[in-house]
Amino acid sequence: MSVSALADLAAELDDGVVVTDPDILASYRQDRAADPSAGTPMAVVRPTRTEEVQAVLRWASRHRIAVVPRGAGTGLSGGATALDGGIVLSTEKMRDITVDPVTRTAVVQPGLLNAEVKKVVAEHGLWYPPDPSSYEICSIGGNIATNAGGLCCVKYGVTTDYVLGLQVVLADGTAVRLGGPRLKDVAGLSLTKLFVGSEGTLGVVTEVTLRLLPPQHSACTVVATFDSVEAAANAVVTITGRIRPSMLEFMDAVAINAVEDKLRMGLDRSAAAMMVAASDDRGAAGAEDAEFMARVFTEAGATECFSTSDPAEGEAFVAARRFAIPAVEAKGPLLLEDVGVPLPALAELVGGVAKIAADRDLTISVIAHAGDGNTHPLIVYDPSDAAMTERAHAAFGEIMDLAVALGGTITGEHGVGRLKKPWLAGQLGPEAMELNRRIKAALDPENILNPGAVI
Repeated sequence: MSVSALADLAAELDDGVVVTDPDILASYRQDRAADPSAGTPMAVVRPTRTEEVQAVLRWASRHRIAVVPRGAGTGLSGGATALDGGIVLSTEKMRDITVDPVTRTAVVQPGLLNAEVKKVVAEHGLWYPPDPSSYEICSIGGNIATNAGGLCCVKYGVTTDYVLGLQVVLADGTAVRLGGPRLKDVAGLSLTKLFVGSEGTLGVVTEVTLRLLPPQHSACTVVATFDSVEAAANAVVTITGRIRPSMLEFMDAVAINAVEDKLRMGLDRSAAAMMVAASDDRGAAGAEDAEFMARVFTEAGATECFSTSDPAEGEAFVAARRFAIPAVEAKGPLLLEDVGVPLPALAELVGGVAKIAADRDLTISVIAHAGDGNTHPLIVYDPSDAAMTERAHAAFGEIMDLAVALGGTITGEHGVGRLKKPWLAGQLGPEAMELNRRIKAALDPENILNPGAVI
């Protein structure tokens, strides 16, 4: 690609939108997955308006240049891995938000962080539920790209459940509006849902209409420790068969000790597992749910069980669960999984991961959004140790194979990206893979949008 062609793009956009400084380019090569296959882009483009995104994609289509959309760079599957000679299109400067308290909706550009959206809508007495553990640093655009979940998904659902409408720029630069501020709308095919979770392979989201809820009620929290991970996992099935808790989270012994190393909360270092559960139902119902969950934990063999209706006490344990990934990461670099299984298979998955860790002589911590079967095995390894790295990558694949064999999925919320692409066909099967490819070809016939990701 000639310098003059890139200059033509820069001339169409505001000053500073196109960046070619080598030091800045280096910082956009990888997302948090640190994909070793990352290339060096020819430029990073940071638009502020839909019209600028259109100009970039028209130019890229004309010159057949790969465009890798990027949010805050917190992705964990290599979905925003830069390509040699391509463009990284970062939405970080697209940060407008308008809240309509009457319709309980917010029109948001993709660069706002999840936490920022929560804060703004709270000023209007409203709540945006999806809450990935990285909510303070991940963007709404990235959440949409992977259909992100979080701790409250067991009751409130995931990102797609709160996306009412989108503005999307297609590969040829066409801007399309889909959906809108309507709670019920079945006109035409469900195209809005098609783009949520598409990881930047079908279009670039430049605006989203989000559904909001009234504020969440204060929760009653139950914390229980177990000397068996299987006992903890089995308790999950009993609880979800009777009630819908607002949170039902799992931490194994490695995570418990890693968090205790950093936070010094007095967590039980001898425990094999810890459950953090909550109910935010109003009034007596919340207390009844908490009592029920405590009883289930105790009957399942909990060695200790603690309940509280104090918001500060409850939030301290939630914060401990949120801190699990960085705490384990302090032990060494991670290969992060997010495999999911049907709830009856949760105990078998956790036990299977433990066997893989032993067979491969690795430390693998398991934390989980246990209430919906979405687990996060965290493989600790030393990239400078070739033998350990080989064992870690082998374990990575074996965990995904195990999840699929148990009727599960290779990803519940992090996305396929590039790191999990080799295992996608094994889950979907040839017919579904071909359908995915046909949809991609129809919307992006030149394959310029995030080529090499997902499909």
